[in-house]
Amino acid sequence: MASTGPPPSLKRSDTSLTREGDQLIITPLGAGNEVGRSCVYILTLCFHLDHAASLPYFLEKTTFKGRVFMTHATKAIYKLFLSDYVKVSKVSVEDMLYDEQDILRFMDKIEVIDFHQTLEVNGIRFWCYTAGHVLGAAMFMVDIAGVRVLYTGDYSRKEDRHLRAAEILQFSPDICIIESTYGVQLHQPRNVREKRFTDVIHSTISQGGCVLIPDEYWSNHPELHNIPLYYASPLAKRCMAVYRTYINSMNERICNQFANSNPFDFKHISTLKSIENFNDVGPSVVMASPNGLQSGLSRQLFETWCSDKKNACVILGYVVEGTLAKTIINEPKEVTLMNGLTAPLNMQVHYISFSLMQILHRQVCS
Repeated sequence: MASTGPPPSLKRSDTSLTREGDQLIITPLGAGNEVGRSCVYILTLCFHLDHAASLPYFLEKTTFKGRVFMTHATKAIYKLFLSDYVKVSKVSVEDMLYDEQDILRFMDKIEVIDFHQTLEVNGIRFWCYTAGHVLGAAMFMVDIAGVRVLYTGDYSRKEDRHLRAAEILQFSPDICIIESTYGVQLHQPRNVREKRFTDVIHSTISQGGCVLIPDEYWSNHPELHNIPLYYASPLAKRCMAVYRTYINSMNERICNQFANSNPFDFKHISTLKSIENFNDVGPSVVMASPNGLQSGLSRQLFETWCSDKKNACVILGYVVEGTLAKTIINEPKEVTLMNGLTAPLNMQVHYISFSLMQILHRQVCS
């Protein structure tokens, strides 16, 4: 049963008050424990694979018969992430948890929910709020017999350059279940990180280098227009089409800008399909995936540039333990190449956390 109206009234009736002896038992699943057979439905918080990579396996390879919910934008980008994951996985077919056909069948089973839409499953009501983390990310409020549980992963109360901040709830939940990966860490303000980033940019350009620049910044600095700017990520290109579709989910500045032009049409950025199409002559800026430098264009460019001290690699997002990107943050003297040989790590390495993408830029002798 579904309702498209606003969330339930903030005022609780006397009949919803708990009685002596009532219990609400919470059992952590996934990262907290093994997924159990008692699971009835799944609320997907965002499209990031560290939250939801196992869902196709769960629905297609196990006896789970419940329901899965996520927002429209999350579903659109999630499918792209899953397909990319299958393509880049370095495991045998026999060891794959699922394939492209499993993904297609699984996607048909996903049910979508609008922000503030109330749904009810087996007497349990839930609705969601904007989380301000990535496009489509949600905070779910679950009402079980009058007890309200706020369930959320990553969220941000700071408005981003394109996203709204997480919503302020009109009432306090009885229970809050929240991700705590960065719960005890202090982060630099965005303007400080952006200043560090632009300082790296200008330092690199002044020596004949190459950098990824946000389109708005590039537009406002005509002295940089002769530096070619690329992004080398088929996944990013496909995701941009989704971002263009969900402009109304963006913050007020982006929505106002859309009245005149689409802010996700990057006129200063060219697409780089492969390293064979790259004219590696003179200063250039390349944003390449995967962010862990484990394979693909980012790894190829890294191995080409890593031994020259005039080159630089700027890591802009979270990287997983065991990846090359995580290794070079500690600036080892040498790295192991894909062919098994070693090479000196002379290039500059900067870690400035902004996003999931990897930025590589090469400095060239003038």
